[in-house]
Amino acid sequence: MIKLKFKTLFIVLILYSIPHKTFAQANDSLLTQLTRKWSNAKAYTIKIAELMPEEFYDFKPVPEEMSFKQQLLHIAQNIQWLSSSYLLSNKKIIPEDTAVKHKDAVIHILKNAYDMAMETHHNLNLKQLDEVVSFFAGPMSRRQILLLLHDHQTHHVGQIIVYMRLKNIKPPAYIGW
Repeated sequence: MIKLKFKTLFIVLILYSIPHKTFAQANDSLLTQLTRKWSNAKAYTIKIAELMPEEFYDFKPVPEEMSFKQQLLHIAQNIQWLSSSYLLSNKKIIPEDTAVKHKDAVIHILKNAYDMAMETHHNLNLKQLDEVVSFFAGPMSRRQILLLLHDHQTHHVGQIIVYMRLKNIKPPAYIGW
């Protein structure tokens, strides 16, 4: 009986000493919640991009604003920049290309950016989340950068919803948490 307890204790101690990303993420409620939220944000943004007719991709509500297409490309570029510059992605940044002409190409770029960020979410461990990085707005933890990433894309998605409404297109039902 004592041998069985000792073996069980030994196995438990070994398992706790193994640094494994899955264990770290399972114990970090923020990563778990943001992973689900990010997946929903991608689905929602892609639905919006698909619903807007290609003929309105160059639409700007006023000259000073980005076009619908530029907004989508800006979202993608920012996701790639934050992921690769601050969140340890090993993927290369794809420059924002406003010369992209076709709706399908824009949607492809957008999907790849969201996938890149999701992969980055999965590769971060607890120690890395709390590390402070030098950000242009001042020092921030990677955890704060993740929150910024979500906030920034939400900000621009809100703008393109207005673009759709100005073209009398009903946006898809919101996909939140």
